[in-house]
Amino acid sequence: MGAVLERIGNWDLRFEQGERSARRDAGEWSGLTLADHLRRQAQDRPDDEAVIGERMVLRYGEVLEKASALARGLLDMGIRPGETISFQLPNWPETVLINAACALAGFVINPVIPIYREAELRHILRDCRARVLFIPKRFRGVDYPSMITSLRDDLPDLDHVAILGDDDDGLERLIRRGHTLDTPLDGADPDSAKLIIYTSGTTGTPKGVIYSHNQSIRPVNSSFEAWNLGSRARLLMPSPVTHVTGYSYGIEAPFALGSTTIFMEHWDSERACDLIDSHGVDFMIGATPFLSELIAAAAQKGTGLESLRIFGCGGASVPPSVIERAMSTFTNCRAFRVFGSSEAPMITQGCLEDSVLAATTDGYINGWEVVVRGEDDAVVRPGQEGEICAKGPSLFRGYTDPTENPDSFDADGYFRTGDLGWVDSNGVLTITGRKKDLIIRGGENLSAKEIEDTLHNHPAIEEAAVVAMRHVRLGEGVAVCLIPAGRDRPDRKVLAAWLEKQGLARQKWPEYVEYRDTLPKTASGKVQKHLLRRDLAERFPEGYGVVPSN
Repeated sequence: MGAVLERIGNWDLRFEQGERSARRDAGEWSGLTLADHLRRQAQDRPDDEAVIGERMVLRYGEVLEKASALARGLLDMGIRPGETISFQLPNWPETVLINAACALAGFVINPVIPIYREAELRHILRDCRARVLFIPKRFRGVDYPSMITSLRDDLPDLDHVAILGDDDDGLERLIRRGHTLDTPLDGADPDSAKLIIYTSGTTGTPKGVIYSHNQSIRPVNSSFEAWNLGSRARLLMPSPVTHVTGYSYGIEAPFALGSTTIFMEHWDSERACDLIDSHGVDFMIGATPFLSELIAAAAQKGTGLESLRIFGCGGASVPPSVIERAMSTFTNCRAFRVFGSSEAPMITQGCLEDSVLAATTDGYINGWEVVVRGEDDAVVRPGQEGEICAKGPSLFRGYTDPTENPDSFDADGYFRTGDLGWVDSNGVLTITGRKKDLIIRGGENLSAKEIEDTLHNHPAIEEAAVVAMRHVRLGEGVAVCLIPAGRDRPDRKVLAAWLEKQGLARQKWPEYVEYRDTLPKTASGKVQKHLLRRDLAERFPEGYGVVPSN
């Protein structure tokens, strides 16, 4: 039937023709926003814990009270419904208040990963037209106010920066301001933009992924149903809440589903074991390093983490041995692989009943329509490899730059994930590779081209090719193959320091660097990266990095 862009509020959202009414009629889109869910939880369970942080605990009633005051404070400051509020914060409970305030007032929320630096921030805040930005005064040694000050001339829409952790905390000041007001909070159209989250594109420019209120909570609903999690489930969340997984499960689930989130500001596997045992944590979802290191820590501490029932592992390569070790180490836990992306989250929900499938496949397709397309773009038969293409009620509503949409969807409206794999006749999906030129480092998507473009500006480098290389801890890491411009051959540490000065985030610095006389190329001059990846894999079959000890 084709798709159309509908201007709802300040953004163009992509819908298949007739999709809005069809999904409402089918009950796939509830028409409820997070504000509706928050009010219900606050009425039914005002004194129950919604979020447990390292510095504070927030209860349902308290969240509604403070978020309502924050929403009124922002409105009084001149921010209008439909405009964008950004935050670049670690896993702090304050993120829950900011997100809830946006839902109550109808603002669009934009989480920004704390490790991002000037290069990424400049693009993201300009692209989403952020009016307000919440930042820490300092986190992990980074002076965020100074970083934003250096960018202010490039951010014409950014009117307000609120600093948390200062003597005059900007968030608390806005809450106090709002407590004196009784401005009506009308919420938002459930079909309007709710969330803009950024993912690395193959072109090097981060792409803004738009979700409406209807989609933002769908993946969590599907998981709770598939994993038999009750309304009182407890989640340990070390993954950044500025990723779609951390945002949905850590920030939104408590209000939509009644769960409790225990936040970790810094990942520490031994500390995670203590938190799981002391809080009775039921489930976790995160990338391979979290699971691998949790297994090692639990074995060393002699605990089976008895309360832990579910661990959904994805976002990076998941060796079958990691899943098998989790099953044998944890007393009652089912660990399994899951698959999704920032645009299409939780396409699969793992395999709970079959340990072999849990370790060797990415699980059953749940709540999505999936087709696999071969090189000629024709749909292939079950068991044949091709590009995974998906659509469903949880699918994002397009990019902030609508010109990115046409190449991202096929003629039938399926999103092209860029991942290669196959689906068997029972609907079990297995990912085999990647079509897009991305590196998935510890669950974080990195653009190879962005790193290459920056390296090409280094005076000692004639040509750079950046590829994924297996990393024991992170799943994949950044490998750089270089042709030098002269005799100078800067090593990995020197290049990392140089990339930092160019404003690239730490996770984009290379873990492995080698110099070559030539790079393999096609007749047209294109670097054959598949040959580089294969060569590195053959020379380093075990990958590189530190292996977690058992």
